[in-house]
Amino acid sequence: MKRQLLTISILLSALYTVAQKTTLINNVQIFNGKDDKTFTGNVLIVGNLINKISASTITTAMGADVTIIDGKGKFLMPGLIDAHTHIMMESMSMMEMMNSDIEYVTVNAVKSAEKDLMQGFTTFRDMAGPAFGLQKAIDRGLIIGPRIYPSGAMISQTAGHGDFLPPNAVPRDIAASLDFTERNNFGVIADGADDVLKRVREQLRLGATQIKLAAGGGISSTYDPLDVSQFTEAEMKAAVDAAENWGTYVTVHAYTPRAIQTALRAGVRCIDHAQLIDNATAKMVADKKAWLSLQPFVDEGKSRYAEGSPNRIKQQAVMSGTDSAYMFAKKYNIKTAFGTDCLFDPSHTTKRAGDLIKLLRWYKPYEILKMATSTNAQLLAMSGPRNPYPNKLGVIEEGAYADILLVDGNPLMDLNILMDYDKNLVLIVKDGVIYKNTLNK
Repeated sequence: MKRQLLTISILLSALYTVAQKTTLINNVQIFNGKDDKTFTGNVLIVGNLINKISASTITTAMGADVTIIDGKGKFLMPGLIDAHTHIMMESMSMMEMMNSDIEYVTVNAVKSAEKDLMQGFTTFRDMAGPAFGLQKAIDRGLIIGPRIYPSGAMISQTAGHGDFLPPNAVPRDIAASLDFTERNNFGVIADGADDVLKRVREQLRLGATQIKLAAGGGISSTYDPLDVSQFTEAEMKAAVDAAENWGTYVTVHAYTPRAIQTALRAGVRCIDHAQLIDNATAKMVADKKAWLSLQPFVDEGKSRYAEGSPNRIKQQAVMSGTDSAYMFAKKYNIKTAFGTDCLFDPSHTTKRAGDLIKLLRWYKPYEILKMATSTNAQLLAMSGPRNPYPNKLGVIEEGAYADILLVDGNPLMDLNILMDYDKNLVLIVKDGVIYKNTLNK
């Protein structure tokens, strides 16, 4: 009886393997996300994973659900990863978001997610906002978009970067109702280590893959000058302890040396932004083996903030430090991730690859593509057991998720071709599903 059951199990397994959707992409120049060269080969996708990569002909089992694509010698690479996004807040202004209901905000995010995927971004690390439902809908195939590593609400102190309350909301009664951003988990306020501990646990309960704290002043926020360091070391340590108990990590919004150093002493493993970092603090980041998640903030003479406004002045101060931040990251060989920080600016979301082009100011095309694929994937993997996507991302390897772009042109030679994604991204595959194929047009 046991032998019969084993035989049936083997047969069912074989039938399932044959029945899985299979895609074979032939004759492509493969950039694997790690090496500074390409090689000619063929890629077999079975289900949602890369099954085989070979320079020789790959044969597939005969079946009705096999798609064979002639890559015509074009450039094949992993899908792009954005390590700092705000999918729920990128497609409308702050004023519009704060005066809309959550259903309208969500519909905007659904449309934005599809546009993001069609630009070649197959994975997001979301750094604040109620993205859990969007993540679930994408994973279940209800809507189209990148896979999402959600942080949930950004946790902020009173008068911190995530304090979106109106000016007359303090002193706040303990029985005061939550405002729009708190009710809908865009940001939550915590004061004191015990309160921070509770808020972190709430986000982990909701499914956060990593925790985001606001550790210093910001640009879009109202009450916090850039020089203000937020949360005490003890408060941050409470967040770190809670996250580590769940096998994951804390990242912080921070620009200044003081904010960054406080976070590092508390055990924070990633600093997002860091544009105003100095030499000593950069060395401390390297010594602690922490990450920098940098964004190429450069002043192009246009801004959503009015000239001379407090927000614009803070923005210009941050931009003045971007060159130094990248210089220090390279000087100390700090693990550096790429992100766009698309936020409250619909025009930015349609030009996401433009931030890759800005990196040419400090890096070669190969270094940029590696950063936006395999390097970013290493940061995502720090979520440990909270990682909802346990196979490899950001690489073209056997056993990795089949997140694949086919490009008309070679971005290792000319990165600018990624800007015209409508024309030059001829094939987009995410999780083994073909979302775009214009090779025969």
